[in-house]
Amino acid sequence: MDSGGSSDMTLAFDLEALKRLAYPDRVFQDARQWSEYVGVVSEQPTYVVTNFTRKHRIRQDFFSGPRSRAESLDNVQAQFGTERHVFVGVDDEDEALADEVGWEFLDVEDAAEAAEWQLGEPADPDVSSPDDERDDWP
Repeated sequence: MDSGGSSDMTLAFDLEALKRLAYPDRVFQDARQWSEYVGVVSEQPTYVVTNFTRKHRIRQDFFSGPRSRAESLDNVQAQFGTERHVFVGVDDEDEALADEVGWEFLDVEDAAEAAEWQLGEPADPDVSSPDDERDDWP
C-alpha cells in the first residue's frame, strides 16, 4: 500500500476492521513493510484481542488493554512518536474517534483496496507454513 507519505508511521487497526479482512496475518506482515509500529485497539476485554491475534498469528507492537479506544490511541501516540498516526476503522464513529484524538482515519475497505488486501471472513492461518516452524525445539 502506498502510505501517501512518510513510512515513519504508527498504524492502529480497530479489532472490528481486522475481522473484515480475510487474511489479517498477511495484512500485518504487509503493513510492517511501510509502518514503524502496527497494533490493535478495541474496547473488548484484553483476552478477546489476544485470542484473535494469537489465532491469526499476528504479532502486534501494541494493544489497547482494558481501556477505551480513545485512551488507547492517546497512549499509543504518546509512546510512539512517529510522524503519522493512522487508525483503520469501519464506520463514521471510528472516523469521529480518529478526528477527536488527532489520528488520520482510513476506512478498512479503502485500505484493503489500496493495499490489495482481501476482504472477507478471517481465514485460519495455514498451520503448515514453513515460516512458522520453530527452531527452538531439539
